[in-house]
Amino acid sequence: MEDCASDEEYYYSDRDSLDGLENEESEFQCAPTKGPTTKVITKESLLAAQREDLRRVMDLLSLREHHARTLLIHYRWDVERLFAVLVEKGKACLFAEAGVTVVEHQDLDSPLYSTITCDICMDDVASDEATKVDCGHCFCNNCWTEHFIVKINDGQSRRIRCMAHKCNSICDEAVVRNLVSKRYPDMAEKFDRFLLESYIEDNKRVKWCPSAPHCGNAIRIEDDEFCEVECSCGLQFCFSCLSEAHSPCSCLMWELWAKKCRDESETVNWITAHTKPCPKCHKHVQKNGGCNLVSCICGQAFCWLCGGATGRDHTWSSITGHSCGRFKVEREKKSERAKRDHDRYLHYFNRYRAHTDSFKQESKLKETIQERVSITEERDSRLRDFSWVNNGLYRLFRSRRVLSYSYPFAFYMFGDELFNDEMTKEVNEIKQHLFEAQQQQLEANVEKLSKFLEEPFDQFSEDKVMETRMQVINLSVITDSLCQKLYDCIENDLLGSLEFGNHNIAPYKSKGIERASELIACWKANNSDKYLASDHGTSAEFDRPSGSGSSDESGCSSRKRARKDGLGGGLFDLNLPAEVVDRT
Repeated sequence: MEDCASDEEYYYSDRDSLDGLENEESEFQCAPTKGPTTKVITKESLLAAQREDLRRVMDLLSLREHHARTLLIHYRWDVERLFAVLVEKGKACLFAEAGVTVVEHQDLDSPLYSTITCDICMDDVASDEATKVDCGHCFCNNCWTEHFIVKINDGQSRRIRCMAHKCNSICDEAVVRNLVSKRYPDMAEKFDRFLLESYIEDNKRVKWCPSAPHCGNAIRIEDDEFCEVECSCGLQFCFSCLSEAHSPCSCLMWELWAKKCRDESETVNWITAHTKPCPKCHKHVQKNGGCNLVSCICGQAFCWLCGGATGRDHTWSSITGHSCGRFKVEREKKSERAKRDHDRYLHYFNRYRAHTDSFKQESKLKETIQERVSITEERDSRLRDFSWVNNGLYRLFRSRRVLSYSYPFAFYMFGDELFNDEMTKEVNEIKQHLFEAQQQQLEANVEKLSKFLEEPFDQFSEDKVMETRMQVINLSVITDSLCQKLYDCIENDLLGSLEFGNHNIAPYKSKGIERASELIACWKANNSDKYLASDHGTSAEFDRPSGSGSSDESGCSSRKRARKDGLGGGLFDLNLPAEVVDRT
């Protein structure tokens, strides 16, 4: 059995076949939609994306940067949940759970003694060789540094706790950066990178694009996590499980289906259904005659009904000295079930593969249709608008995709593997008939649409072209409506009635999978059009390269544009150490 999960030919994109509807004012109209709800976070915009949430928390709670980040990392960058805990439990409990210690009107750097004793190494060190953190604990710099290095190497750099016993306070990132950079500059850079990437790694609304090789982008969603998105690199994928876009299959269904095809488990089922292991050498033997006494190539004779070793003396009805007894019936039932399950799998797999192959063949229509449109436009004809062809082709691709993935869905929806305990056999049959009626209507109209689009309309008369045009427009509307009805049937009548809502599917979108727009950082620049960057605590300004980035009339740029404002002013560079920010 071929691998249908890893082979690239099984994955296809709506936009790979057609970039989209080319004429929104044509006869085939889609309902107006709002702007993109998904954003592409690039390396350039990651800092700005993190600023948005940091600014909200800092303004509401009047916190410094590292305290706000500690809170957000603890609550996985869920600002709404953080605010809900604040309202429900209060600020003190909010800070305590996240390990945030806010010190007001206390100078942590003022030494009380010329020397102190470090409680970790028990050495007496000068006060300027020790560091006191927000929680009030003070240890020597060597112990602090080694503690920070261990935590960074262990992947815990986002939440490094104080070394004191039973102290849950999170260390100030400025202290970590300052001490580590003096001895291990590369490790300090790694620490900064971990803090920045925590916005993606710890954020349930943001995930890396699963492209290979990796494009370096991340996707942020605003609504339900059960959705399908398209990265700016062109890859379409399921945001929930990061596999290829697979609706109307749920994530679990697609995972099981991909595994079923990948590990060739159905080949094993075929072997179970059609062969028996030799009781001596254990090789699988296939019977090629009607007699139930079979012989392996090793010379061992055995009973085909029960698999037990026997002698060679036999008649058509019995084997000398051998009786299968009741075990014969159980063995036959097991074999029959394995064959039935294999035949059922092949039924759904063949139709899934057929629509996938049809999609690949129909994808070649794009160039052919463009040539036909060019030929028709060159003729002296009153027909000038051929957007109906492109719209119909796009609808064909979208509907094919829905049809293809509807068969893996049906395989698990009406099988015994997932919902056997939630539906009786009678209810299962009713739902299966309902679904298959919707599926067959969609399939019939998709085939009609494919037939009309393959017509050589460049050779038709004007009247015949007009007739074909109306057929394509009508079928485009019908297939779109049937796709929506199929999704409604799945969500409401099939999955919606289940007791355990473990299966969610991405909603149907008439215009296809939404392409994420690039996150644009917009804020007012001061008197210079420069970028602010930092390298281990040393700030430096870089002139913006001419022609780089894109600006709108309000001065918003798609690149980072930072300014040296205080916490109460504008946004600041997260790569700057906290002590540098405090002085600005």
